[in-house]
Amino acid sequence: MSDTVTHDRIHQHSLADVLQSHATSRPDSLGALCGDTRLSYGALDERVNRLANALLAAGVGHGDRLLWLGQNCHRLLEGLLAAAKIGAVFCPANWRQSAAEFSFVVSDAEPAVVFWQEAEIGDVLRSVQSDTESKAIWLQHDGTGEGSYEAFLAGAPTDEPAVAVNEAEAVLMMYTAAFTGSPNGALLSHRALVTQGAYVARVMGIEADYVYLNCGPLFHVATFMTTLATLVSGGANIFTPRVDAEELSRIIDAEHCTGAFLMPPTIDQILELNADGRFDLKSLRTFGGKPEWTAMVTVDESPWGRKPAGYGQTEVMGMATFNALGPSLGSHGRPPPFLRIGIMDPEGKLLGPGDTGEIVVRGPTVMNGYWNRPELNTERQAGGWHHTNDLGRLEADGSLSFIGPRTRLIKSAAENIYPIEVENALRAHPAVAEAAVIGVPDPTWTQNVKAVVVLRPDQTATEEELVEHCRQRIASYKKPKSVEFVDELPKKGWSVDYEALDERFGGGGYPGAGAFYVRTD
Repeated sequence: MSDTVTHDRIHQHSLADVLQSHATSRPDSLGALCGDTRLSYGALDERVNRLANALLAAGVGHGDRLLWLGQNCHRLLEGLLAAAKIGAVFCPANWRQSAAEFSFVVSDAEPAVVFWQEAEIGDVLRSVQSDTESKAIWLQHDGTGEGSYEAFLAGAPTDEPAVAVNEAEAVLMMYTAAFTGSPNGALLSHRALVTQGAYVARVMGIEADYVYLNCGPLFHVATFMTTLATLVSGGANIFTPRVDAEELSRIIDAEHCTGAFLMPPTIDQILELNADGRFDLKSLRTFGGKPEWTAMVTVDESPWGRKPAGYGQTEVMGMATFNALGPSLGSHGRPPPFLRIGIMDPEGKLLGPGDTGEIVVRGPTVMNGYWNRPELNTERQAGGWHHTNDLGRLEADGSLSFIGPRTRLIKSAAENIYPIEVENALRAHPAVAEAAVIGVPDPTWTQNVKAVVVLRPDQTATEEELVEHCRQRIASYKKPKSVEFVDELPKKGWSVDYEALDERFGGGGYPGAGAFYVRTD
């Protein structure tokens, strides 16, 4: 740690300081609940200190990555906070990946520790451990005895680790945006997490009495930013490993949850399950919806509840603009006071109101960069701005209208699917010469993946064979739902004409429109 950080300790406030503050000021308040484990902030801080000290004793320290390969659990939060106390970086990865995708993450992140899970994915992860050259310590979080998480921290001291941590350094790494065919680990600082957490709490009306049900995927920033807002505010985070309508209803009833990450299909399941009113869900604050839903819960009257969403991405720790910040001409609201938003042309010139170009951002919640991607970081941080790879327009009143991604994006429920990932998987099949992927509208899931494939001469393959081929290489939710075989793909010059494919095969329903800069001069 540099002398500057040591001498300037008076101005530092890390994520670990947030926990220690709560442990001092509200030691008996509920901090985390998971199954039968109920932890006050005082008890949570003690467990985090044990884990942090055990990691230090094992030689894990500043800048090391701690990789989480498992479902939602209180130990995930403990891992993040222990990383915060020793200057390490915590990475919750997608637990729904294929063996090849897990192997990529383990090799790419180069973790010092892997927290892994037996339930549902144990066989896959054991094969990954044996097939990779990882030198990490592997700790099973849902087991007991030798090699388990609980055995690792048992007996470690509960003293606060004597480590100076710089709030500007990374504490969280989230894999995101496979624009180039493989994901990149966005490095987010203590300052980004605490700043965004405090502001999201303000917009969402989250205070110390808030109880957040972590039922969405915590490898996804859309869920994680509310987890952090709850933590920063001193509220309670409740964890459940997966979405099950009956279990969610039971927890909301028993713990009087005020927030949860619920998608429309799950809401429909809860409506059907609770038609007889067996569960009291009135504590839950949600958006409006069907009359029977609003009668069952409480309509959220916070600024976010009245006017939710905005524009954001993982690289800016969730939200860069909020619709909740007053009336606006733009479709995606305004930035908070600690961020600046601009629109830039391909030459790096900031554009005025009404012009369309790339959305660029600067401020304390912007990522430090991608892990181990120096060339990409140079590109994405050119000119002292974070380049989002998204198109937008500033309106006359200074608000933002999001136009769409510069590269195509398919949205399936809460999951982002980048066509190039699916296309790369298809091209790995020996019978496939060319492949293009489009999104087709779906009334429940927003979009489904459709592949358009050109086979090699004298080669054959069925739709079922190609779908299974993809399922073996990428997460199941990314695989094509259908495959169309054509003699050739339509082209614009050297590039695939995706608009022509949409028109021919019913593509549409994308989260934005447009794939290129639009110049107005």
